[in-house]
Amino acid sequence: MSSRKIEYGDFQTPPSLAKRVCGVISRLGFSPSAVVEPTCGKGAFLEAAASAFPQAMLYGCDLNPGHVEVARKRLHRCLRLRIDTADFFAHDWAARLAELEDPVLVLGNPPWVTSAAVGTLGGSNVPKKSNARKLRGIDAITGSANFDISEWMIQQNIRWLDGRVGVVAVLCKTTVARKILGHAWSVGAPLAGAVIYRIDAAAEFGVAVDACLLYVRLGAVGRQRCDVYESLESTKPVATIGHQDGLLLADVDAYEQWAGLRSRGFVGWRSGLKHDCSRVFELQRLRRGWRNGLGEDVSVEEDVVFPLLKSSDVAHGREPRKHVLVPQRSMSESPLSLQQRAPRAWRYLLAHQEALAERASSIYRSRPPFSIFGVGGYSFSPWKVAIAGLYKALHFVKVGPFNGRPVLLDDTCYFLPCETEADCDLLIELLSSLPSTEFYSALAFWDAKRPITARLLNQLDLAAVAKHLGMWNGHLAQLFPCNAGADGARQPTLVL
Repeated sequence: MSSRKIEYGDFQTPPSLAKRVCGVISRLGFSPSAVVEPTCGKGAFLEAAASAFPQAMLYGCDLNPGHVEVARKRLHRCLRLRIDTADFFAHDWAARLAELEDPVLVLGNPPWVTSAAVGTLGGSNVPKKSNARKLRGIDAITGSANFDISEWMIQQNIRWLDGRVGVVAVLCKTTVARKILGHAWSVGAPLAGAVIYRIDAAAEFGVAVDACLLYVRLGAVGRQRCDVYESLESTKPVATIGHQDGLLLADVDAYEQWAGLRSRGFVGWRSGLKHDCSRVFELQRLRRGWRNGLGEDVSVEEDVVFPLLKSSDVAHGREPRKHVLVPQRSMSESPLSLQQRAPRAWRYLLAHQEALAERASSIYRSRPPFSIFGVGGYSFSPWKVAIAGLYKALHFVKVGPFNGRPVLLDDTCYFLPCETEADCDLLIELLSSLPSTEFYSALAFWDAKRPITARLLNQLDLAAVAKHLGMWNGHLAQLFPCNAGADGARQPTLVL
């Protein structure tokens, strides 16, 4: 596949799929006076719209002049048509849309490509960067700040119709559809209704991704719910997602049943170590010494090396297969202290400073050399309740010491630190209970790249779960002392 095709997300919509999408729009009772396709490609959607809505004015736009020429020839018999060669990000959409009568249908298949992918290719097919989702701290400068180009474009589509009568109906990744709805609901955008229809992206486009038709009706603000259908032909929803209490929900009804278990102050869950250079930091034990990912024999102090578990290890209940060199014990400590307390480890890292300097994430730029993230006193707790963030299951695992050393986890895992095995067992019992699993299932989107996150895990008030199950006692009260929240309410927080 060419880099240009990847940069521009140039996957042409099959004509049969375009016709089925227009059929869904007609079935939902919407009849537009004007149809706009902002990235019309070779005109499959415009052709389908011309057939489904013969009285509508059609307006298409595409950056590729070759595609525009093909689309014009394809629709040469259509009299109510205009197609321009133009850049979506520079086009005067306000002027063009002002010429069109309501109701307006914004239709199409915007590029399925991320800003990071475009940047990797050295491309420029991206909007002006801004922190539109108001991400904070590390999320704003790591992978969480990456976004799909289509997400930004669809948000613009919705803004175009603010104050007008219209519908936005676009093909996109299912994760993008949810982000669009979550953002629109959170800012009170005038969404009168929304529906998602899943499509088979592998069959239609030859790509392995969960995708859908997102149908959004603009108008007065409606209920913050969206029915999800298994296919374009389905007539009965298989799920209802929504927005409530500031949360994007995978199952609205299940959340409403267990909403009383939600915490507004719990911050006990932690993510594991982030180092971004496994070939240097991760080591395998030999009979004498260690070997790194470069195949080199390594001699470092035992005190700075700890057993390590990754998501696959946690998910499959394995013992640590690797160890990790930890140059600092907290975020406030500098790895430079290794020069005195672990000189062999310091010389080892110094010998690989070029590889460590190449770590791409900007989080390392203002930190001392060899720094890692996600490390603190909690990292070295003897016992942990762990879960794999990359796996689609609520499987909580007890992690204890290995060969007398506390086991650390990588940044694809999340954990609750515990001082005793008994506390570990108690927390797993609470987390594995029916109320807990149903609460988490109401929030978790299992088709996401990382369905389990610390933010999701911290939504559950384990003290409330214990009280619901009749398990609350003096020992749990010590584990979950109440601290005053920002609103004056007293919220349980796990003692770390």
